Amino acid sequence: MSLYFILNYRLLSLLEKEDWPALAYYLEQQIYSKGRYSSKNVRLLASSYLVITDYKSVLKLESKVHLARPSVIAKNALIFGAARILDGNHQEAVTFFKINLDKCKKSDKEWVNWFSGFSGLLAGLYPAAEADFSHLAVSSKDALISGLSVYFLSNYLEKKSFASEKCRKVCETGRERVIKSLKTAEGWNKEVKKAGNDIHIAIIKKYIEETGNWIFAAG
Repeated sequence: MSLYFILNYRLLSLLEKEDWPALAYYLEQQIYSKGRYSSKNVRLLASSYLVITDYKSVLKLESKVHLARPSVIAKNALIFGAARILDGNHQEAVTFFKINLDKCKKSDKEWVNWFSGFSGLLAGLYPAAEADFSHLAVSSKDALISGLSVYFLSNYLEKKSFASEKCRKVCETGRERVIKSLKTAEGWNKEVKKAGNDIHIAIIKKYIEETGNWIFAAG
């Protein structure tokens, strides 16, 4: 354990200080100068760029990783996709998430699917977004994903749906699933805390809070 801290002292020190520009510089040296394209290094550098709102550098990093270790992109699909959303490239984000849906980590797959729907909504691709959210609302084992899917279906997509009655029933079923699983708004908040502070959670924090208030006020 002591050897680990010795070898990673600089990295751990910058993380503890939350000195994101300095951390980005340090990781650029590790990755670009020394060729250390580990998934951890790539994830931390991309996250640092996102925190300092340097979205173009995230995409530059992705292009470098694609040449050096392409498998690392799929392992960090949520971060690279988030950069496209935050940079306003919503249509590109949809394509990116769809491509990586079956390549990403198994634990990330439903979130990648959800962000595909979210990107589609932002891009005005309403039928595609409705399909993604409808599937997740009634099938996801993650209450946050189900709840967020129901929230956007009910508040943004139902009125645009070609099958609004079907969409409404999906919303009712999905909301009932979340309420049955978590019982109260406090249960929802516990799930939010368990989800942690990953970048993909942070960028939709506002919607997560709105969803919890809406579901349990409606329930």
